[in-house]
Amino acid sequence: MAPRTAKPLQEFALIRGLKRHFARHTAGLVQGIGDDAAVIETTVPIWWHLTTDLLAEGIHFDLKSAAPRSIGYRAAIANLSDLAAMGAIPRYLLISLAIPKQVSQSHIYDFYRGLMKACRPYGVVLIGGDTSASKTGLFLSITLLGTTTKRRALFRHGAKVGDLIYVSGTLGDSLAGCRLLAQDTSRRSSKKNRSQFSQFHRQFLIRRHLHPTARIAEGQWLNTGRLASAAIDLSDGLSGDLRHICEESGVGAEVEIDNLPLSPACRAYAKARGVSPVQLAITGGEDYELLFTVSPKSHHALERQAKAQGYRMTHIGTIRPRRFGIQMTSQGHRQPLPSTSYEHFC
Repeated sequence: MAPRTAKPLQEFALIRGLKRHFARHTAGLVQGIGDDAAVIETTVPIWWHLTTDLLAEGIHFDLKSAAPRSIGYRAAIANLSDLAAMGAIPRYLLISLAIPKQVSQSHIYDFYRGLMKACRPYGVVLIGGDTSASKTGLFLSITLLGTTTKRRALFRHGAKVGDLIYVSGTLGDSLAGCRLLAQDTSRRSSKKNRSQFSQFHRQFLIRRHLHPTARIAEGQWLNTGRLASAAIDLSDGLSGDLRHICEESGVGAEVEIDNLPLSPACRAYAKARGVSPVQLAITGGEDYELLFTVSPKSHHALERQAKAQGYRMTHIGTIRPRRFGIQMTSQGHRQPLPSTSYEHFC
């Protein structure tokens, strides 16, 4: 539902209100919201990890189809997932907003509620940011800080030839959910196909798009156990993000298409719409699962520990020499993995 025109926001009153409702104190935080800069004290040998995202109305979200709480939640997950891919512990959060006249204070509070709902399970503390007026749409800039033990973090550049490629969870769900939100499938599907796609599956896919999960615990487990050699989060889709690992590591890759983990809901959606579930898995972004590589010496330990922890991890391929390129294989047939970029609006 589109925001209604409201009386102009008062910047300092808004900041005071946001501080009162959302700021928290934590050990190591010397000064949070209310000064020219936040101050953090640390004495332990750690690495700080900083990630930031800029979200623009009309590009990354649409206030006509997404509630402010969902926008805030997904914005937080995008940053949390970046830290998950590095095996980091999320710590502190800064938010900057450029707010148009038609966005009310209640919408801003709802955005923060959604954002903090995603962050609080991990103990993340809001410590500052900035606000400004906007003559066009709503703009959000989120910066998240996390930590790892010094010289103990996951990077994209660690993959070696012979390493096995794994993903967490299932792929393609978010893209299917995004398409369901964009257009009701009942208008484009036959009555027969509609009966094959249940409301349960529909709700599952929409929830996976609007309220995805950042794999924080899984990332820390991979990092502290030295189980992964390289990692990235799946924000741009398997095709694009696997390329990032290959480029940074100077390697190629072979993906076993038949091994891609697909949820029953994604399969049902693909069948009802007459599309390939594999295509959804390859091109779909914003699943926020982890894509990582594992040494052949470690894969038995990884699978044993994953089963004990209740983590779903699927072996989907192998790292090859750079000259091999990035290929996908199915039933003995090999072809290049399509190079695609995730579309924010589907």
